[in-house]
Amino acid sequence: MNANKLKLSLLVLGAVAAASAVWMLARAEREPAHLTTAEPNYFAFVRSMEGTRPDGDIRQDAADQLIVNAELGHLFDYYLAGLGEQPLAAIQAGIGRELERRLRPAAARQAKLLLEHYLQYKRALVDAERGLKPAPAPAAAARQRLDTMQRLRRDYFTEQEIAGLFADGDAYDNAAIARMEIMADTSLTPEQRKQKLAALDAKLPAALREDREAPTRVLRLEKSVQQARARGADDNEVYRLRAAALSPAAAARFADLDREEADWQRRIADYQAQRKQLMNGPAAPSDAALQQLRDAAFTPDEQKRLAAYE
Repeated sequence: MNANKLKLSLLVLGAVAAASAVWMLARAEREPAHLTTAEPNYFAFVRSMEGTRPDGDIRQDAADQLIVNAELGHLFDYYLAGLGEQPLAAIQAGIGRELERRLRPAAARQAKLLLEHYLQYKRALVDAERGLKPAPAPAAAARQRLDTMQRLRRDYFTEQEIAGLFADGDAYDNAAIARMEIMADTSLTPEQRKQKLAALDAKLPAALREDREAPTRVLRLEKSVQQARARGADDNEVYRLRAAALSPAAAARFADLDREEADWQRRIADYQAQRKQLMNGPAAPSDAALQQLRDAAFTPDEQKRLAAYE
């Protein structure tokens, strides 16, 4: 599973609202990929994104022409997620540097022009959201928002650009709306609803079916990992199991998470033991003593989670 190729389409129920929120909020889904010390720190100016790698497998063709696809949108949105921490001008400059780093000059110029149109489109979505009228049902509201977005795109992009940037996301959103409509149809029996949902899933493109099934596949994999560990499997065997089911890169990320969780549990156990010792002492510990204990092992952000363990 390639993190940079994960589909990041938003559910259409909040499509226009979410599109305007690009200006203030980070995207909800991002799979971390640790940087090595030899690589530049892409987000030294956006602290919340330190340690992550810019999305988007952007490319040019043999004639140095930009290949316009959803990966460009992923790259743009990844950088735009930094808004609120940095002004738009700084974010746009960062995108420009990344385009120049990855693309040859002609393709980079094309991508920068497309970025200008993309930003204009995002601004227009804010006004479009304000102009939407209330819909009688969630599915109708979702359909209205998607239709509005699709009409608006024609003012800023060519048909080829629209197909490249948005076709995959629209396919996902249309399927999501269809599911909402089926679920809301009170004339269907449970069996009819089940059949309609199955027929809808069968029509999905293979890539979208894979995206829908990915969470379930990961849950099944982690259940297999738990069973393997219960049988005495070591970290190397677990890595091979995950790499075979996903990819070596994904297996490495899971291994990092395992190590982080093991470290967290170790520190929690030490903290609980030391806190218990203080609480059972001859005198009740002071607030300062308890805070000193917390500060010795946990960052301020981590300390927000400690209440669950006390």
